[in-house]
Amino acid sequence: MTVFLNLLPLGGAASQKTSSNSSRISCKDPMAEPGRGSDDPNDSDPTAGGMPSCSSLTTRELQQNWKQAKQRERPVRLLFEIPSSRVVEQPLDKHVVFQIVVIRSGSFDSRRVSVERRYSDFLRLHHKLLQEFDEELEDVSLPRKILTRNFNPEKISQRRLALQDYLAKLFSTRCVRHSALFSEFFTEQEQKQAHVLLRAGQFKAALELLLTVLEIQEKLLPWQNSTLTVPTLSAVAVCYRDLDEPEQAFSTAQRALPPVRRYGLKHYRAALLELLVDLGYQLGRPVAQLQDELTALRNGERGEVSFQSLKEVVIHKFI
Repeated sequence: MTVFLNLLPLGGAASQKTSSNSSRISCKDPMAEPGRGSDDPNDSDPTAGGMPSCSSLTTRELQQNWKQAKQRERPVRLLFEIPSSRVVEQPLDKHVVFQIVVIRSGSFDSRRVSVERRYSDFLRLHHKLLQEFDEELEDVSLPRKILTRNFNPEKISQRRLALQDYLAKLFSTRCVRHSALFSEFFTEQEQKQAHVLLRAGQFKAALELLLTVLEIQEKLLPWQNSTLTVPTLSAVAVCYRDLDEPEQAFSTAQRALPPVRRYGLKHYRAALLELLVDLGYQLGRPVAQLQDELTALRNGERGEVSFQSLKEVVIHKFI
């Protein structure tokens, strides 16, 4: 059983807060409001952007442009699947874990990335969400805990499908899919494990977990804060550098820098610039502008800009 959600990502999630009733995100989809159009950047006028007028195009060119326009108009959707589960037996514990696959459709998505969660993880998420969105989640209920025969294959299968439907209902609720709590459910455990491994110098194992986290965050990004991926990209860059892969480290740090600049994350900005300058010299890249930016940042923000390395910034993230 699969559940498709035909929902368009809404911009400006970075400025939305849920800390008080006055600043809560509305759970009503603007797409349902009269007079409101889509905020999806893909839903644009096919003739915009300097496209030639129809009178100057051949039939073949018109067909190609129409095909491109249709592709741009294809809505982005998230699909949550729980295709399997397994029983974990430990000396003092026995529980079921469910594999959750997150797929972003409406655009090419080459990999089905997945994480595993147990029922207690869903329960913690539900309690946290109720603290923020009690009224909005009045009609969304978590499947009840099974008290007897909870390791019966038929019961596990029923629970698996019920939890899959629960995730779909959560994501269909606008304020939930924009909430940091929702994205953290899919990534926080792996992030913490990766940072433990990073602090222990096990960079290869840490990198594997971080790349999974990054893929999930990128799928969720249209509905989340625009800086969501910055800590993960920074940690990935650190791992690549310590694994002696400077090209990968440089390109990853470059990906993290634009949102850091845009949203004023000064502690990350100085550390990323320093890493890029060092790697740039090592790779023979032009770094004069990066060096000037770093110097100006430190001179202009004395006492406010940290002199920590990117590795130190990353390690302190989850301490």
